[in-house]
Amino acid sequence: MRLTELPLHRKGCITRLHTVGNEDGVAQRLQDLGFVPGETVEVVAYAPFAREPLVVQVARTRFALRRAEAQRVEIEAV
Repeated sequence: MRLTELPLHRKGCITRLHTVGNEDGVAQRLQDLGFVPGETVEVVAYAPFAREPLVVQVARTRFALRRAEAQRVEIEAV
């Protein structure tokens, strides 16, 4: 499942990042921020309209992600 499909306040384990091309800046930035396989992630909030951006927590840090960015993160529910 993708991070955008994870219900609010449920945890998931990152299994992989989907990349576009060889030099994908968005995927590289997500990895640099800690979105790496094996890490636990949780959706902690959505914006009130259109559910974008999502506020997600990886380890002890929270990030606001666009749906297009969150769609690149594949997870397994925990």
